[in-house]
Amino acid sequence: MTTLSIPDMSCGHCRASIEAALRPLPGVTAILFDAAARQATIEGPASAALLMSTLDGIGFPATPVTKAAD
Repeated sequence: MTTLSIPDMSCGHCRASIEAALRPLPGVTAILFDAAARQATIEGPASAALLMSTLDGIGFPATPVTKAAD
């Protein structure tokens, strides 16, 4: 599972474009969006590098979200 910050994701059309680009990638099993945080969590074994490269290619630069240690 990879969570990405996608600052330019601001509307439903953005979300649809992102989903259309990521859904066919090998290793993507589900995509969960948090519109308020402008983040997407991608489930499955797809690499973060592949996900970010794909999003960059459609004009949505993304960075990994790291969780703070408890």
